[in-house]
Amino acid sequence: MSDAVRPAGGDASWFVEGRLGMFIHWGLYALPARHEWIKNRERLTDADYLPYFQHFDPDLYDPRAWARAAREAGMTYFVVTTKHHEGFCLWDSAHTDYKVTNTPYGRDLLGPMVEAFRAEGLRVGFYHSLIDWHHPEFPIDRVHPQRDDAEARAAAAGRDMAAYREFLHAQVRELLTQFGQIDYLFFDFSYPGDDGKGHEDWDSEGLVRLVRELQPQVLINDRLDLLDTDWGWDVKTPEQFMVRDWVRVNGQRVLWETCQTFSGSWGYHRDESTWKSVGQLTRMLIDTVSKGGNLLLNVGPTARGEFDARALDRLQGMGEWMRRHGRSIYGCTQAPEGYTTPQDCRLTYNPETNRLYVHVFAWPIRHLHLDGLAGKVAYAQLLNDASEVKMVPPRPSHHEAVPEDVLTLELPVVQPDVTVPVIELYLR
Repeated sequence: MSDAVRPAGGDASWFVEGRLGMFIHWGLYALPARHEWIKNRERLTDADYLPYFQHFDPDLYDPRAWARAAREAGMTYFVVTTKHHEGFCLWDSAHTDYKVTNTPYGRDLLGPMVEAFRAEGLRVGFYHSLIDWHHPEFPIDRVHPQRDDAEARAAAAGRDMAAYREFLHAQVRELLTQFGQIDYLFFDFSYPGDDGKGHEDWDSEGLVRLVRELQPQVLINDRLDLLDTDWGWDVKTPEQFMVRDWVRVNGQRVLWETCQTFSGSWGYHRDESTWKSVGQLTRMLIDTVSKGGNLLLNVGPTARGEFDARALDRLQGMGEWMRRHGRSIYGCTQAPEGYTTPQDCRLTYNPETNRLYVHVFAWPIRHLHLDGLAGKVAYAQLLNDASEVKMVPPRPSHHEAVPEDVLTLELPVVQPDVTVPVIELYLR
């Protein structure tokens, strides 16, 4: 993990130790239940969107149940949408009326959530949209819901981006002064260029300065349009994308995290059916850690304030695997140079314990061969039950020449009854 270069700020050890986080996308879009970008996709006006504000009442909301589900799934931090692009705020912001305390629910959602997750031992992260499709001073640009409405564009010609920018900074100040220590800020998103928004529109430099001043320990993601600086971001965040190797900037390895969904939507989507299996999600986590990264896995709660059954099923399945295999994930990273990954496997490595973990995606017949490890392993076992895995020395064979530096592991014929078997190697 010393290979990762953090561009700015303080200690990031909790981030690389924890490896698995929960993303939560929750807002008014949970009521239409057909994607968090519904206002944009369906070109809805504020009047069209108003019924969702008037009927938002998550009466079954229990943040302690959410936090418990996250902890039991093996997650070590969470990131929640304080405000998504729709502009609706989950806390009682002094700078807008478009907030949860003015809905039928009538109470702050964010404070109890932060308290509940902290009580379960998770670090706190806030997602905050740079965009606000509801704010009266936010210009109608190329990603705005009314972008194709010439009449609306003409009426909005006098909107004042400076006034919106002041509002944006004021809300970030609230988030960093009203909820105790915040560990991670996930800003979203910049789209510079023609009819877009970039760092000058947000005053990203001033925003970073504000964050560092109020809470210097906070990690900041990479969406403020400041990637050409060495101070304006801490974490690269490839979205819905599995990288091929450790993410680099200017040839240097950096802190990185991939954010991913259970299905094809971030917000609650009642009829979406492309849900990943527990096996797929577990392999995503393993693959990410094997390349030195974190996985931020999203849940979209319902409009009544619950995680739906599909989400709970995946969380429980991952938690069952993590309960037995967490030490191949927590504090682990990419294997050192010179270690060859066997076919259909992934390697993770814990530099503190000097243990190498072989995650077996496709169970082989009897033997697994590890190049270059002969004589370098003191003991081998299956991680799920700590049962010994025999190490077989290279043997002459007229079928195949086995190099002397190959370590051969003798495996049971039947795969262990776990989502992904892991072999723990105690290195000499």
